[in-house]
Parts: sequence; C-alpha cells; structure tokens
Amino acid sequence: MSDPQTLLRQLPSVDKLLHLDAAAPLISQYSRPLVTKAVRHTLAETRARLQNGAAAFPGSEQLLQDAAAWLALLIRPTLRPVINATGVIIHTNLGRAPLSAAALQAIQEIAQGYSTLEYDLDTGQRGSRAVHAEKLLTRLTGAEAALVVNNNAAALLLLLSTLCQGKEVIISRGQLVEIGGGFRVPDVMAQSGARLVEVGTTNRTHWRDYANAITANTGAILVAHHSNFKIIGFTSEPSLAELAELAHQHTLPLLYDQGSGALLDTSPYGLDPEPTVTAGLEAGVDVVAFSGDKLLGGPQAGILAGRADLIAQLKKHPLARAVRADKLCLAGLAATLTHYLKDGATNHIPVWQMIAAPVEQLAERAAAWAAHLCQHNILAEVITGESTVGGGSLPGATLPTWLVAVKVGQVDQVAAALRQGNPSIIGRIAANQLLLDPRTVLPAQDTPLLDSLVALRDLVMPV
Repeated sequence: MSDPQTLLRQLPSVDKLLHLDAAAPLISQYSRPLVTKAVRHTLAETRARLQNGAAAFPGSEQLLQDAAAWLALLIRPTLRPVINATGVIIHTNLGRAPLSAAALQAIQEIAQGYSTLEYDLDTGQRGSRAVHAEKLLTRLTGAEAALVVNNNAAALLLLLSTLCQGKEVIISRGQLVEIGGGFRVPDVMAQSGARLVEVGTTNRTHWRDYANAITANTGAILVAHHSNFKIIGFTSEPSLAELAELAHQHTLPLLYDQGSGALLDTSPYGLDPEPTVTAGLEAGVDVVAFSGDKLLGGPQAGILAGRADLIAQLKKHPLARAVRADKLCLAGLAATLTHYLKDGATNHIPVWQMIAAPVEQLAERAAAWAAHLCQHNILAEVITGESTVGGGSLPGATLPTWLVAVKVGQVDQVAAALRQGNPSIIGRIAANQLLLDPRTVLPAQDTPLLDSLVALRDLVMPV
C-alpha cells in the first residue's frame, strides 16, 4: 500500500493538466478560467481522498474526466424539459400549458431582435404594451377593455389595490380558497389594503348574506370560482347574475376571479361544464380575472377584462408597472388567442388537443408503445385508466384513457432513472408498475420516451 505522501507528490499541477491534449476540448467548450476552476476543485477533492486513505493515484486522464463531470454538472440547467406521461394535462409542477407551434414561433420572432413593444409605427412615437393583446381579448370575450399582467395572483392584487384599497370587499366564506404553494385569497386581499368581509357559511351562502353585509364602506363584491376544489351535498350560492344586480343596485362593482381562463365549453369533451370568461361578463360581472396558462393554453399571464372605465384605472395604478407582462408573454398570448379567433383552438393548442384526443387514438398509441417495449424484452400491457385536467381547473373531472403499464422490478429505481435521464420522463406509479399515459405525451416525444425505457431494460422484469 502506497504512502499517502508519496501519492500526493504524484499529483500533477494545475498548469500541467491544462497543457495536456485532453484538456483542449474542455477549454474550447467551457473557457480556460472555468476549466482552471474545475481542475483546482478536482485536485482538492483528490488530495482529500488520498489523505483519507485512498489507495491509488487516479491518473491525469481520470482527473480531467472528473473535472469534465464537475463542469457538466455546474452548467446543467435546473429548468429542463420533461416528457409528461402522468396524464395530468395542466400539470402545475411541470410548467402547466405547453404552447402551440404558432405561439413558439411568435415568441422566437420577438425574442431574437427588437420589436414594437412600446412603439407606435403609425405615429413614430412611444406606444403602449397594453394594446398587443387587448384587441384580441375584447373580441373574444366581449369585454370593453382588457389588461395583461404576469399572473392571475398579480391580476387579483392589482384589481383589489386599485378599486378597493381601504374599503370592504364582500366574499363568501366558501370561496376563501388556497391554491398551490400556500397562496391564499385572504392574504392577497390583505396585501391590497382591502378589508375582507366574510359572509355565509362554508357550504351555503345566500343573496341576503351579501345584501346584509353592504355598508357605506363597501368597495366591491368579489366572487372566487371553485377552480381547484368542489363542495358537494347541501350547498347553495347566488348566481353571478343575481350578485351583479345586487352590486349595481348599490353602485358597486362585481369582481370575479374566474381563474381557469376557459374560453371554450368543456362539456362536449365529457367534462363538467366549466364557467367561461364570456359567460361571467354576460352575467354582468364588471371585471373578471383569469390565467393565461391554464385552460386558455397560453403562456403564464394574468388577464383582466371588463368595463373600460375600471380597466383604465387599473392601467394607471403604480402597481401595474410592477406586475406588467413582458414582450415574450405578450407575443405568445396573442398567438394563442388568435387560434381561438380562427376557431382552431382544439386543432392547434396542446391543452385542447389533449382534452379533445379521441380515446381510439390513445388506444392505438398505447398499443404501439407496449408492442415496441415487448419487442425489447420489457413486459408491458395496455390497460384502461383516467386522465385529469389538473392545474386548478375542473376539480375531480377525469377523461377516459388507455395506459401502458410497465412491469418493473424496482419501480422507484426505474422512476428515478427516468427522471434523471435526458430527456427527463415523469410517469405514474401504481401496484409496482410504471404507468404511462399517451394523452399528455406530445406525438414527437414517443420515440425518445420509448428509447429511454429500452435503455433501462436491465432494471425491469424480462418478458
């Protein structure tokens, strides 16, 4: 066994390692300063291992390989694409709605150069970023005006800060929701400077509860749609039309946190009817707030649509600048809205393509996947299952689907390996099986998904 001091003396210097031929590709790829840092780090770790009793000098080639591995890990992005085989269409943890090809193209065109973000080509003067999606939104929803901010939480905060600061806002106790990440409607209301007035009970709130709560200091009535939970059984609450009539009798605005951004009727696809943005406005809502990256199927955005005088106040509030949408969001959103304008949402927007996917088509894809895996000695079968919409939309609603069940020896080990692969693959685990739902796998991802599974066949049970 070699003496540690003898082994330590064999370690090459940083400069010697950097002048080896094998270091040249690393320097070309990462730059000399970064490779120098990696080599120093690797030498320090190797020195520590030798001092702690490591039996052999690893060699210069191995040292450079270790440095290369450290560099690859250093620059590896934490935000990476994944293949979503979970069957959850709007998966909040996986980035919610994938964008259409047209939206991606619009974003790329705007991102790669300069744009008319705040420039009016007709006048040659400063313009407003608010115009880029507003006309499309008003045409699609029937609203008088619209404003886009960076997400729906910001939309609600801006709405309450502008119209209700220092005033009371009446809301049903059954609508004081918490969504993902611990975000709570009451907390946003508190940040806005509005004072929350709860009415009714968890399961039943009546028209008279709202009417009795109106005072000289009431600023608005707020309705928050149950977008991520259901209350069933002995329940009731007034309709939007009834609350609009009550609010307008007292010269108050009715504000509606619709949330999901549904512009299409969901019932033709076997789902529960989801209240649409347009229906809310037609019922008399003065301003509706909703997301751009849920059922609308676009980029992350918060959208406010409604009365022109109220939207004008929102645009002038100082907070509007802090929460404004950027050029990439506006480009992607405008392209997404154009699909609706052309009546092509179900043909071009991935979220709606997945919702509308025929069960027969899913069965064909699942059968092709299973056959391919079996050809490579991976035991897989096609079984029935359910997909969900997810993303705080249509709680409890499911769509019938066909799943590929892969028989796995160490299911957690396989799932971890798929997550760490390139591309990363996320599926479901049940009964010691890996379940893959083709509904949420984009067609172009079929081959990389199957190739990744085949590469891991040593971890799964043979046929």
